[in-house]
Amino acid sequence: MARPATTVQSIELACAAEDIAAEMARWLAHLRNERRLSPKTLEAYARDLRQCLLFLGGHWGEPVTLPRFAALEASDIRAFMAARRADDIGGRSLMRALAGLRSFGSFLEREGKGKVGALSAIRAPKVGKSLPKPIQMATAKRLADAGERAGETREPWILARDAAVMALLYGSGLRISEALGLKRRDVPAPGAGDVLIVTGKGNKTRMVPVLQNVLTLIQEYVATCPHPLAPEGPIFVGARGGPLSPRIIQLAMERLRGALGLPDSATPHALRHSFATHLLSRGGDLRAIQELLGHASLSTTQIYTGIDSERLFEVYKTAHPRA
Repeated sequence: MARPATTVQSIELACAAEDIAAEMARWLAHLRNERRLSPKTLEAYARDLRQCLLFLGGHWGEPVTLPRFAALEASDIRAFMAARRADDIGGRSLMRALAGLRSFGSFLEREGKGKVGALSAIRAPKVGKSLPKPIQMATAKRLADAGERAGETREPWILARDAAVMALLYGSGLRISEALGLKRRDVPAPGAGDVLIVTGKGNKTRMVPVLQNVLTLIQEYVATCPHPLAPEGPIFVGARGGPLSPRIIQLAMERLRGALGLPDSATPHALRHSFATHLLSRGGDLRAIQELLGHASLSTTQIYTGIDSERLFEVYKTAHPRA
C-alpha cells in the first residue's frame, strides 16, 4: 500500500539534521518569493533534494548535516545519480535533479553556509532531443466536438465543458494550467472581444487571440453549467462546482484517444504543439508564435521548425517521382 505523501516526506527528512532542513526551507521560500518559480517546479526541486538527502544518509550511514553536505565529493553525487538511474529515472529528470542541487548549493554559498564545489564538477546527463508530436488538423477539430463523446454516460454540460477546454487549448495554444486558470471575467462573450489575457509561467501575463467559434463553445458550456460562475472565480469548474483539475481533462483526452484511435502522444498539451505547428505550416512568423506561446526564448519555439521540416521531407519522399 502506498504511503501518504506526508509520511514519505517525514521519512526522507529524518535523514537530515536540523541545520540543513532549516536551510532547505529558506531556499524553497527564496525560490517561491524572489525567483517566483511555479509550484510544480518548487515541488519537483524539493522532492529531488529530499531524495538526495535520503540517499546520502544511507550512503554515509549518518544524518546529513550542513557541514557534511558542503563537503560533498563528486563520487557521492555520481553515486546518487547512478542510484536514480537504477530506478529507471530518465535523463531529463536527472538533469532537473542536478539543477536543483546546484541551485541549493549556490544558495548556501551566497548565504555564507559553505561552498559545495563538487556540484560544478558533475556533467549534466545527456538528454535525447525528441520533437513534439502534433495532432493532425482535422483530428484536432474533432477533439473539440462534444458529439464525439455522445455515447458516454456523462452530463451534457460536462461534455460541453471538456469540448470548450480542448477548443481553447488548440485555438489559442494555451497550456492546460493557463486555460483552467482563466476567470469568468477574463473571457469575453462571442462578438464582445477577440483576445484573452493569460497568466503563464512565472506569473507572466500575455495577450492571445481567441476565435469566435471557441468563445461560442465556452458560452454554450456556461449556459448549461449548473453551478454559479462568479466573475472573480474560475470559468471552468468541476462536477461539484470547485476548480477544475487538469487530470479531468487528461482523462477526457484518454477517452477520446480510444474513441478516435489516437496514439498515446495525443495529450492535452499536444493540442498546444498542434497550434504552433499548424500556424508555422501556414506561414506563421516564428517570433509571433513565440509571443503567442509565451516562450521566454526563441530557441524553445524553434523546435517546431524541425517538425515542419520533417513534414516537408515526408511530402517530398511520397510525391517526388525520383525519391
